[in-house]
Amino acid sequence: MRAKQRIEKDRKEVFMERLRLRSESGFTLIELLVVVAIIGILAAIAIPQFAAYRKRGYEATLKTDLRNAATSEEAYFAQTQTYKSGALASGTPPGYNMSAAISAVQSSVGTNTFQLTATHANCSGITWTYASTAGIPTGPTCP
Repeated sequence: MRAKQRIEKDRKEVFMERLRLRSESGFTLIELLVVVAIIGILAAIAIPQFAAYRKRGYEATLKTDLRNAATSEEAYFAQTQTYKSGALASGTPPGYNMSAAISAVQSSVGTNTFQLTATHANCSGITWTYASTAGIPTGPTCP
């Protein structure tokens, strides 16, 4: 009789152990909601920062292209004693390589001076300028 009771008790313990293990597996709803809330907070912080970094990258591309165009204008002037006027493209004047995202670079020429204007494909509606007298690119921030 005792053996039967012991076997029955062992079966009950094994059954209860299985039930306990089954009920403890997985995540609770509260844990999942906390994780979703944390991900939402991180996304709310990261997305605006990413957009700001992209805009600064566009502006940096504009500034770099204007400086490169100014250097090629000066090299052109050293060879021909005149500045290149009109639209600039890769290789015109020699040594200038326009970035793919720059939609247009224009040069207007004065007496021993030039002014460059450039627009970026992803910053619609703004124009940056580079005047040879000032020597720095200037323009508004990318919208």
